[in-house]
Amino acid sequence: MSDLTHPVLINGQWKSSTGTSTFQASDPQTRSPLEGQYPVSPWSEIEETLQAAHQAASELEKIPPSQIARFLDEYADRIEDRKNDLIATANQETALPEEPRLRSVELPRTTSQLRSAASAAKNGSWNLPTIDTSLQIRSIYRAIGPVCVFGPNNFPFAFNSIAGGDFAAAIAAGNPVIAKGNTAHPGTTEIFAQAANEASNSTKMPKGLVQLLYRTSHQDGERLVSHPLLGATGYTGSRQAGLILKSAADRSGKPIYLELSSINPILILPGALKERQTEIVDDLSSSILLGTGQFCTSPGLIILVESPAADTFVSELGLRMRKTPPGVLLSAGVQKSLITGIQKLQTAGATTIIGGLAINDPNKGFCIENTLLQVDGASFLMRPEDFQTETFGNSSLVVKARDVEELKEIIGSLEGNLTGSIYSHSQEIDDSLYKEVESLLRPKVGRLLNDKMPTGVAVSPAMNHGGPFPATGHPGFTAVGIPASLLRFAALHCYDNVRQPRLPLELQDKNPTGHTWRLIDSAWTQSDI
Repeated sequence: MSDLTHPVLINGQWKSSTGTSTFQASDPQTRSPLEGQYPVSPWSEIEETLQAAHQAASELEKIPPSQIARFLDEYADRIEDRKNDLIATANQETALPEEPRLRSVELPRTTSQLRSAASAAKNGSWNLPTIDTSLQIRSIYRAIGPVCVFGPNNFPFAFNSIAGGDFAAAIAAGNPVIAKGNTAHPGTTEIFAQAANEASNSTKMPKGLVQLLYRTSHQDGERLVSHPLLGATGYTGSRQAGLILKSAADRSGKPIYLELSSINPILILPGALKERQTEIVDDLSSSILLGTGQFCTSPGLIILVESPAADTFVSELGLRMRKTPPGVLLSAGVQKSLITGIQKLQTAGATTIIGGLAINDPNKGFCIENTLLQVDGASFLMRPEDFQTETFGNSSLVVKARDVEELKEIIGSLEGNLTGSIYSHSQEIDDSLYKEVESLLRPKVGRLLNDKMPTGVAVSPAMNHGGPFPATGHPGFTAVGIPASLLRFAALHCYDNVRQPRLPLELQDKNPTGHTWRLIDSAWTQSDI
């Protein structure tokens, strides 16, 4: 391995990889490879991280939650100390703007998530200690074991495999993390890993608490998520790769939490269109093009009822998008995938209102024209699967229903999504129709919005960043929202007639935490000892 190849982090030590293959990141703005080689780790190296994580999990069982919280808080502090390096590196690797995206939005969100996770670890109420006093049966959520996190390309900070929401939740629940970095931003991930390892050493955490591998073969990735020593996996990325990993994990009975694909339908009811057409055009064009459309909650499907007002709306939307300069995509792979998705929609029968072509100018980086497509409702219903192809980037598809009945049929044909938005008249004009379409859309989405675009995902305990398949692999969990997100990386431990001194502190009658739910006389009450 060359001296220019970056080291991997295994069991608390930075070491040269034993792999023979390497890769380079690219600058999306120039399409040029960046300096430095990053290793593709062989199976022997992956096995080494698993063994170290297994040992760390055993040690973590004896470490108080307050110490885990100190690690998360100190890690957040060290990220802020390295913020200039992180921002500059992420900008070079992803072309995401330093300001406001990286400095003022994503980095504060990342440190806020870590600190919220620290509070949850310290508070302990997330593990839901529960006591049935009559039967002397007690239960509590505990760490599930080593967690592998696969991070996406579009959020180099907030969803990074070694700093983002999955990482924070897994650590707060008491698990060590093996981070599988995203190849689009390895340098950014390496800086995070350095800060995490320093914080781990400073707070005297187990050596294998945080480990980093930049890349594995596809075959070894499948072996990793199904390994007997692994507790669970968190994955954010493409549907195709995610389902391959899910199949491998399912065969071995290993939990895997997936964020895969979402087109986030926007329903615009007739009253809203008449009342505030220009305002909705503003909202929609901004949301479609925000971050060059590279958000998992970007609106990829716009559904409305055919009318002269609808025709004018679509024309205005296309004009607004045409006047906006296209942004830079994250990589050549994203550009290729986006073009392929658009072509699939066109082959299925969608007509192109604007855009649809790659911009083959090296001076403009990886990009395509802002794209708006259109299809009538009857055609959509003939090929609903094809027309729900995710076009990850600056593109969206308009579907015009013939009438209200066809509108409802279209909603009924939708796959699962992270979000769904309904725009309606501010008074009562659309209320009757709203009730009908809401009842159809609600089971299809994790988060339902009114008169609002879905691209913002607030870090709130009430947030659900999840949804029915294929948005995620399981509709009962969220990737954003502490403490709920911790439960993905926990196992429910039950104690039946176990003696008091042998119970976890939270389940003892003299519980010092004050967070136990007790079943007394057929009614659940929360103890506040």
